[in-house]
Amino acid sequence: MDSMAFPKGFLWGGAIAANQAEGAYLADGKGLTTVDLMPTGKLRWEILLGNLPSYEPLEGEFYPSHEAIDFYNRYKEDIALFAEMGFKALRLSISWARIFPNGDDLVPNEAGLQFYDNVFDELLKNGIEPVVTIAHFDVPVNLVKNYGSWRNRKLVTFFETYATTLFKRYKDKVKYWMTFNEINMLLHLPFVGAGLVFEEGEDKKQVKYQAAHHQLVASALAVKAGHEINPDMKIGCMLAAGQTYPYSCNPDDVFDAMEKDRDSFFFIDVQSRGKYPGYAKRFFRDNNLNIVMEAGDEELLKNHTVDYLGFSYYASRTTSTDPEINKTTSGNVFGSIENPYLEKSEWGWTIDPKGFRITANQLYDRYQKPLFVVENGLGAVDVPGENGEVNDDYRIEYLRKHVSEMSEAIEDGVEILGYTSWGPIDLVSASTGEMKKRYGYIYVDKDNEGNGTLKRSKKKSFDWYKEVIASNGEKL
Repeated sequence: MDSMAFPKGFLWGGAIAANQAEGAYLADGKGLTTVDLMPTGKLRWEILLGNLPSYEPLEGEFYPSHEAIDFYNRYKEDIALFAEMGFKALRLSISWARIFPNGDDLVPNEAGLQFYDNVFDELLKNGIEPVVTIAHFDVPVNLVKNYGSWRNRKLVTFFETYATTLFKRYKDKVKYWMTFNEINMLLHLPFVGAGLVFEEGEDKKQVKYQAAHHQLVASALAVKAGHEINPDMKIGCMLAAGQTYPYSCNPDDVFDAMEKDRDSFFFIDVQSRGKYPGYAKRFFRDNNLNIVMEAGDEELLKNHTVDYLGFSYYASRTTSTDPEINKTTSGNVFGSIENPYLEKSEWGWTIDPKGFRITANQLYDRYQKPLFVVENGLGAVDVPGENGEVNDDYRIEYLRKHVSEMSEAIEDGVEILGYTSWGPIDLVSASTGEMKKRYGYIYVDKDNEGNGTLKRSKKKSFDWYKEVIASNGEKL
């Protein structure tokens, strides 16, 4: 299957996150983040609720993020492997708590800043463009405990200080930025997405949408600061995307699918178009939500929209209003009615390459801004053979079909800046802490309990992706 669609300078690469790769969770002055409080698949609420004065890991519990895959100490080795594959870009995130350990510190932590200087220098030396997410699911614990996280307007100021610090420090090293990873996850995983811990009896919708407003204002302030510090910077937003299909042509199903998509578009409508859409205002009225805005917020949102739209695509979704149709499947947090036309991964996620093309077209039609595919991939159990080899033909097949549909989207006229597949090196799973669920072209010797040597080795997909990049997507 050949394709000629990819433009010159297309940014091929991979994507990782600080909290799933770095480890070194308290090294060199780093503070605690929400992820550090999670033994495998759980969360230690008692710390956030103030019942414990300090954080001590529970005996006998394994905390995946504490060591992760030790990218903090092995980044040169990993970047060398990415360079060998021919990466043009690496999407990564900065840990807020490495720079401001408590989130509200007056002075940044120099050791943390220097670490990312070293990483960016290593990437640039290898011809790899850093694509940097400012906040990727790891709020400093102090901001949760003492401010209630993003429900508090003060976080807007803390985030602006953090973002401005990064822009000033790395203005000559990083061109592409994103403000919040999968910002729409705030509605579905409020703790992971925004560090929100609810009190009993609280109106969760009110808290979530107020927190969303604060994040949207913080994002606009970051865009403003970045453009003032270096007008050549490209600052984007990031959406967990995936078209919602109506299960039938019943108008109720079609309307329900539209509404479910709007749950996510709401954020990007504000970040890309600069104002709250009418359907969101109606939603606030219908649900008696009073979103507190400060003078100047609307003008700020209007004047500082994003330069491009980053998005993750793993699966489409399906919805039905018929109570008889209730067979569901899981996905990237978004539960869905099972689509009878599609296969599923080992984790029950729908596999829908054509949905990738549909989603890209839908986003570009809606926003008319360049897109950047910053996550896509297949999580699977990879079992090494006798000699340690991993023949992950299933992953190659998944990626081949998705990249092919991406090329079709480009032929459709969709402007796409690049493609950074998720987890080019095996990572710790964000939601469950598993290592068993692997996405990488590079195998990392570590299991769910934290055992293993952390040795890196190439899977079959390594050479496949290397050829895809070398041919600029012509050889799939």
